[in-house]
Amino acid sequence: MTDDKIKSDFRERDRVSSDEGYEVAYFARKFQLTIPEVRELIKRHGNDRPTLEREAKAIASR
Repeated sequence: MTDDKIKSDFRERDRVSSDEGYEVAYFARKFQLTIPEVRELIKRHGNDRPTLEREAKAIASR
């Protein structure tokens, strides 16, 4: 990532990286899920953040 804020790229914000432990842990805490549950969600539904949030809310409401 560059230091020049004008050249910053925010395309990654709508994705959850299963390779980044801190992203998975944050997502798990946010929806009170376990890390394996989050990894399974990513495996099933891809890494699109809005889709994952919708599915995580459905799981959390059970």
